[in-house]
Amino acid sequence: MAPSGSRSIKKGCQRVLYWIPVLFIALIVAWSYYAYVLQLCIESIDDTGEKVVYLLVYHVIFIMFVWAYWQTIFTKPMNPLKEFHLSYSDKELLEREDRGESQQEILRRIAKDLPIYTRTNSGAIRFCDRCQLLKPDRCHHCSVCDKCILKMDHHCPWVNNCVGFSNYKYFMLFLAYSLLYCLFITATDLRFFIKFWTNGLPDTQAKFHILFLFFSASMFSVSLASLFTYHCWLVCKNRSTLEAVRSPVFRHGTDKNGFSLGVSKNFRQVFGDEVKYWPIPVFSSLGDGCSFPTCLVNLDPEQPASPTGSNPANKSAAEVRQFPSKPLRESQSRLLTSTPSWTESDSTSDKDKKGASNPGMTIENEA
Repeated sequence: MAPSGSRSIKKGCQRVLYWIPVLFIALIVAWSYYAYVLQLCIESIDDTGEKVVYLLVYHVIFIMFVWAYWQTIFTKPMNPLKEFHLSYSDKELLEREDRGESQQEILRRIAKDLPIYTRTNSGAIRFCDRCQLLKPDRCHHCSVCDKCILKMDHHCPWVNNCVGFSNYKYFMLFLAYSLLYCLFITATDLRFFIKFWTNGLPDTQAKFHILFLFFSASMFSVSLASLFTYHCWLVCKNRSTLEAVRSPVFRHGTDKNGFSLGVSKNFRQVFGDEVKYWPIPVFSSLGDGCSFPTCLVNLDPEQPASPTGSNPANKSAAEVRQFPSKPLRESQSRLLTSTPSWTESDSTSDKDKKGASNPGMTIENEA
């Protein structure tokens, strides 16, 4: 009982400590609001029209920034569906077998009914001992959350949350709006910052807020710009941070561009098809997080194909969840059928070589 109680206390302390970076960001944002709205706009700007314009634009950016940050923090990461968890009988069977090829045979048998195409570096089925499940493609176990996270990008201490399939769009918008927030403050505060050094400001406490506001906003702009640029590159390449560090492994070998469908499709996979939802922190990403279309044409021989001539885009929602005959949701299938560069198979030989992620379609890799 004592060790169990000490572990509970330790975990409780860790949970509190994990919120310190978020509290730090919240305090900086609260101070920046006070310094910009009260000390800069209300106290230092004399022109009413300029003051109103600054305040309106500032509050629009501020609301979008806080909204995206909130969504990134409090959106729970998605975990693999129950189809990927081992049944009680499979767990018993796995425990009875010696670790090695016999266990891999069991896992391969289970994986045949699931849309799993990535492997470990040694070519084995990706299995999580802690969660007792077969990892879907792009899924990884987070040591901080102690859970398997769908399309895990990284665990971010500044949001105290895992960034993955469910909140990656929110994270991108958080970076974008926080960068815009800092750039706007830097641009509008610049002339007052210059006045500070030329003794053009009244000798009040406002001038010190103006000074530190410019320094903090400009410094954050540099770091945010580099981070936002990096993640824009990842979105265009359809890679997560983990995949950029270590490329995914398929049956034919390592392929860093295995999930890339071209810049447009890669972008829409994160932000969705409807343009009106792109700048808003609401969920609009395509797919279910458990299966992803790939640019590969090599068929995984362990994965059965769907019947010839079937069109995944016309399947009902109920059929979508039946693995593996329909591993991709309708929204994912649109990624493969919306442009002429992705063509259907038109010969018997092509039908024998079905795309690894979208059975019934032959997929050509975009240049």
